Amino acid sequence: MSDRILTEEEKAAAQRRGPAGGAQRGGPPHMRMGQPTEKSANFGPSARRLLGLMAPDKVLVWVSLAFALVSVALSAVGPKILGRATDLIFSGLFSKQIPEGLTQEQAVAGLRARGEDRLADMLAAMEHVRPGQGVDFPAVRDVLLLALGLYAVASLLQLVQSRIIVRVVNEAVYRLRRDVESKLGRLPLSYFDSQPRGELLSRVTNDIDNIAQSLQQTLSQLLTSALTVIAMLAMMFWVSPVLAIIALVTIPISIGVTAAIGKRSQVHFIEQWKSTGEVNSIVEETFTGHGLVKLFGRADEVGARFDEVNEKLRSASFGAQFISGLIMPMMMFVGNLNYVLTAVVGGLRVASGSMSVGDVQAFIQYSRQFTQPLTQVASMANLMQSGVASAERVFEVLDEPEQSPDPRGAAALEQPHGRVAFEDVSFSYTPDKPLIEHLDLVVEPGQTVAIVGPTGAGKTTLVNLIMRFYEVDAGMISLDGRDITSLTRDELRGAIGMVLQDTWLFGGTIRENIAYGRPEASEAEILEAARATYVDRFVHSLPDGYDTVLDSEGGNISAGEKQLVTIARAFLSDPALLILDEATSSVDTRTEVLVQHAMAALRADRTSFVIAHRLSTIRDADLILVMEDGRIVEQGSHADLLAAGGAFAQLYAAQFRSAID
Repeated sequence: MSDRILTEEEKAAAQRRGPAGGAQRGGPPHMRMGQPTEKSANFGPSARRLLGLMAPDKVLVWVSLAFALVSVALSAVGPKILGRATDLIFSGLFSKQIPEGLTQEQAVAGLRARGEDRLADMLAAMEHVRPGQGVDFPAVRDVLLLALGLYAVASLLQLVQSRIIVRVVNEAVYRLRRDVESKLGRLPLSYFDSQPRGELLSRVTNDIDNIAQSLQQTLSQLLTSALTVIAMLAMMFWVSPVLAIIALVTIPISIGVTAAIGKRSQVHFIEQWKSTGEVNSIVEETFTGHGLVKLFGRADEVGARFDEVNEKLRSASFGAQFISGLIMPMMMFVGNLNYVLTAVVGGLRVASGSMSVGDVQAFIQYSRQFTQPLTQVASMANLMQSGVASAERVFEVLDEPEQSPDPRGAAALEQPHGRVAFEDVSFSYTPDKPLIEHLDLVVEPGQTVAIVGPTGAGKTTLVNLIMRFYEVDAGMISLDGRDITSLTRDELRGAIGMVLQDTWLFGGTIRENIAYGRPEASEAEILEAARATYVDRFVHSLPDGYDTVLDSEGGNISAGEKQLVTIARAFLSDPALLILDEATSSVDTRTEVLVQHAMAALRADRTSFVIAHRLSTIRDADLILVMEDGRIVEQGSHADLLAAGGAFAQLYAAQFRSAID
């Protein structure tokens, strides 16, 4: 088993050290909350990296692009075809006014003779003029049916394209979650020591959910919008280069407005998601220790702290949404300006005979469809900014330095005996504050070593080094003569059993919790471990016995019973090396006596490290190490250390006086 150990000295050192990979952030997590972000968002590279998550599905992306291209092309032809229908209707109305028997040229000449040059120019530019016959409705019907068919096929292709994009996005987010989970397993313990749990949970849950929503809502639309802009622009130049140039004047205005507003809103989105993590951290911390908060009357203080961070979140969210929300009305204003210019110039060109009414109608549609995707992109800017801001927070986790990799091809540790040797070992959490220096220690198989000393002396650090939760700065630690760095972490920790002062149980049955360290154990072996550690004594009083389901906090059994379950778990794992961190502190006096007997059986033929605060519990230890400031100041048996009258004797006397007082 490899449960994590973390005590006051590591917490203090982690606070001094700051976040892994970021020494510039000083202070403990709750002191760092609220500090400004060290660097501004880098939207471009982060957005490209976010899109790069879809690289494994690039074939589907290209298929989606092809569908989108065909769909946009068909949609682009539609206004031109509808303009033909308008020309048919308009020319039909003119044809009705021309006496039957006259040709179009004769009618134009007659208008010019009467001085109606504008009408003459319009009639001369018309096609499909049939004097005296009116509108050709069968032709109009055929044109409308063709346009309807094109739009139907374009919509179907767009639907398929959107479905493909949704699948690609979900696969990318699935891989991102998998990569983050895998990354967390490769991060060193120091990273978790320096991160508020609520903040880390927010990155893993809220931020990834926000990335998924942002990509799903924007990616398909962005792809379609980009192609639509290109297609509409091409059609506008085909219909009228003059009007197209006039319409293009508004593009720099649109880009400038979007860029200026987006730059300001990005800062607020970063602060929004940072504040979200802070709120989660406070809520998680407060409700985990809800009883203590109530007991010490700190509810008002916690409420004030929450209100402060919540106000930061509200302010950041309001600023982000308000500023990014300005993009839509600004883009609509620019679009309307473009529409007015197009209508005025187009009307003049129709009057001069340079364009047909249908072409002006088609161009206005193209102009609308040209500005519409720009407006849609602008309206999605807040989603894109928010998604990229969340992606940057997730990428920060993925970019954290990992623990050193396990050696490849290492020989297996067969039948470990538990001989542990420290050879000139030095370790410190920060280079300027050494903790353990030049430590030499040999523990033979079967020996029980008790480690005592004041808080912060380095007791738990010592066993954390054995399990490679931290790496030594100098020297070597060996297990059965092999450097522990030559073993894989799983193999090393598989030979170690551990019982902590702070119990850890997961949501599941009592049977599953006992078998956690050895899932393949038989029912008989589980029951044997339970009886040896006196779990069997209280299990039968529960309604479902060993099938009683515990919640994640083990709240439906007592603290002492939870401790017994963890002891049974270590018993069942049958380790070569046993670590006990004040393992009986949560049980009553009578149960402690029974558990001490179970521990004695558990420690038989095993090397044991016992971190003890109650010195009366380690009388039978083969070796007692007294630590102060990371150094072993005394070592020997219980009787020898008492007789020496040194640091151990002073600790023992202090506890004895406290008991009498």
